Amino acid sequence: MITPMSPTSLVTTRGEHILHNLAQVRRRVGRRLVLAAVKANAYGHGATALARLIEDQGAADWLGVSQAAEGLELRQAGVAMPVLILSPADEDDLEAAIAAGLTLTVTDAATIAQASRAATALGTTATVHLKTDTGMGRIGLPPDQAPQLAVLARNAPGVELTGVFSHLPSADDPAQDDFTAAQIKRFAVAARQVEQVVGPVVKHLANSAAVLAHPDSWFDLVRPGIMLYGADPSPDRPCPVDLRPGLEWTSRVSFLKLVPAGQTVGYGRTWTARRDSWIATVPVGYGDGYSRLLSNRGRVLIRGRSCPIAGRVCMDQLMVDLGPATEVAVGDPVVLIGPDGPDEITTTELAQLMNTIPYEVTCLIAPRVGRALVGLESG
Repeated sequence: MITPMSPTSLVTTRGEHILHNLAQVRRRVGRRLVLAAVKANAYGHGATALARLIEDQGAADWLGVSQAAEGLELRQAGVAMPVLILSPADEDDLEAAIAAGLTLTVTDAATIAQASRAATALGTTATVHLKTDTGMGRIGLPPDQAPQLAVLARNAPGVELTGVFSHLPSADDPAQDDFTAAQIKRFAVAARQVEQVVGPVVKHLANSAAVLAHPDSWFDLVRPGIMLYGADPSPDRPCPVDLRPGLEWTSRVSFLKLVPAGQTVGYGRTWTARRDSWIATVPVGYGDGYSRLLSNRGRVLIRGRSCPIAGRVCMDQLMVDLGPATEVAVGDPVVLIGPDGPDEITTTELAQLMNTIPYEVTCLIAPRVGRALVGLESG
């Protein structure tokens, strides 16, 4: 018998923090329904465990995924609450999605017809939400076509239209508030016209940035994503709610060596010791999702001290400079994301170093990294 090996690093998802962040959303939007976006493995936080927690605690009304496979994984894990697939599902996946009670996104006559054929073949009804493009330029037809598509969906055998929605591309940018305001108005007109021809539906538009900054976009349901995981989507605005980080990422020191002044470390010899320096090796690299863009730029926390990365991040390991003297020992904990003593490394800090957004920092974390959901007893 082969004994499973321990992962070289661990992501700890803070359940009580994510429940806190969801509570902040509920307080802010009042009576509106809340859809928690758990697509892309809950932005790297572990979708199935988190979805079960959200359902058990009644912390949201809906879950949002991007692909049918993600929704089916939730159903197989016993999650029964409403799940919306936010993008059109592949036609080959429609019957399984409908049988599992997942709500589909339709965007045009073709996707409505596909949903109808699949539902009819099963002898059941597919619930669908109509996606219209009010300015994102990604999926959906223009809002002036939404009423006729709604009628088409209403009349399609085996299809029940229960929602209409769109997406905001720049709600996080104060410089584009005029565009966002115009987009909200376009959606409001389209949604009203849809309801005039098919009756009441769930209307939704607001992402995290809109939850925080655009109350006119809240409609019947809001779709927070990154704010659930503790990152502010709009760093150029004051954040009106208290957000707590959704995860911590830790590893350990695997090797120590004293490098003499003038010696180089790592691929390409991009780092040279300016003085005799202790170098700690950490068994985490870009194969684990710790970006190579953090080479010679990022830092980790060891024994409460900030230690800069020395040289290029490797696929499976990285090296850090401990200075000319150290008490660090092999096996000591290493914090890649999270707090250690008075200091903390946030996803926002890493995103700035990588010239990206916090979403990518956590979505990059690879499956081989261990994951645990903890902290519910504290919330």
